[in-house]
Amino acid sequence: MTTTRTTQRPVRIVGLVALIAGILMIGAGAATWTTVSSQLAAQDITVSEDAAFLGGSTVDGPLTAYAQAQVIDKHALEATGGQTYAQLEQDDPLRATAMNASFLRASLFTSVVAYGVSALVMGLGLLFGLMGWSLRRLAAEPAVATVAAPAAAAAPARGRLHPAV
Repeated sequence: MTTTRTTQRPVRIVGLVALIAGILMIGAGAATWTTVSSQLAAQDITVSEDAAFLGGSTVDGPLTAYAQAQVIDKHALEATGGQTYAQLEQDDPLRATAMNASFLRASLFTSVVAYGVSALVMGLGLLFGLMGWSLRRLAAEPAVATVAAPAAAAAPARGRLHPAV
């Protein structure tokens, strides 16, 4: 009789590490999302009424930040006759308007990216947590035992109906 036993401890440790990492990642992603939202809301920005979507909404999330960035670009291009900062002459007084619009858009897009990264981190945290939980659960299963049959009681070879005489 032989018994094989898998070593479960390393698997349980890896599972625990993944589970803890997952919980930390979900917490960090949620904290980032909350911080960016509160900082945007503190700026008291409202999406312009002529925005393509979410006009009149407070900028406090990824969609409202994106909508406001788009409408800033629209307004800046209207003010500069359709020219960007780089296209305007260096002494053109509208260049400052284009520059400010560009800075505002970049700031809003940075918050949109921060939302995306925090959502990614939370998603990966969920995945890590599920993998860690699964590893720990699999490692908790009882060890597999195999019993070798005695040589004399071995089954006859295939195709043999009668023992050899």
